[in-house]
Amino acid sequence: MKPVVHIVTGPTASGKTRRAIELAQQLGCEIVNADSRQIYRGIEICTAAPTEEERALVPHHLVLTKELDEYYSAAEFADEATELLKKLVEKDGTAVVCGGSMMYLHALVNGLDELPTISDEIRTQVMELYQSGGIDAIRERLTELDPDYIKEVDINNYRRIIHAIEICLQAGQPYSTLRTGQRRELFFEPRFEVIEMPRQQLFDRINLRVEQMVRDGLVEEARRVYPLRHLNSLNTVGMKELFAYFDGVWDLDTAVARIQKNTRVYAKKQMNYLSRVIPQD
Repeated sequence: MKPVVHIVTGPTASGKTRRAIELAQQLGCEIVNADSRQIYRGIEICTAAPTEEERALVPHHLVLTKELDEYYSAAEFADEATELLKKLVEKDGTAVVCGGSMMYLHALVNGLDELPTISDEIRTQVMELYQSGGIDAIRERLTELDPDYIKEVDINNYRRIIHAIEICLQAGQPYSTLRTGQRRELFFEPRFEVIEMPRQQLFDRINLRVEQMVRDGLVEEARRVYPLRHLNSLNTVGMKELFAYFDGVWDLDTAVARIQKNTRVYAKKQMNYLSRVIPQD
């Protein structure tokens, strides 16, 4: 029998952190974070990272462990989280994973294809192509490099296109040829607990949380990291809208409203993903 690892997930603002703490206290175990932005220091308000008080209730791992300019991927997370879970399960018999980052959960439970690490040179080269030619330029480049993958990728998702181009260039072969779809062999049995609530209730929670973030100092937090706005770690809801405010694109009220709207859009994507891939009882 494989040991059970409890995975608390759900859309943003649904109360995952609180539930994970309750469950970990009941089980006498610790928590591993599976949020792709809470791993970074310096944007704790924006990412709604567990507070110092919450971390004192139950030990949290992979929270606030990286600097904003450090590269960190879903594959690295899956490897690091797996090794952590082995130690925690050996010590406590179980563990809780908490987070709503879809790619991180997928990497941990299903695994990812073995892909090359992208060099800074290639990363810069592809980003320069996007910045100079826009999305049309990178669509054309991916069509040249991988005519099969361009047929299935979301052609409006520039990050997916950039990622595929980087892999093609780094590997020297089409991204589509590297995708095996093989599942990770798990040492544990994942037991999912998906937090669900009526959509309007969730959206109301999101709106209120954004307002609370602003009162807690979100604008000041964003201003502190504004000089680093080119970093991938800051390419996230909350920061992007406030950077536009600092640039004079929007006033503050509009920026806050956009944060609320874009967070609701992200929550819908999470709900759609979870309904498709999480095992239902």
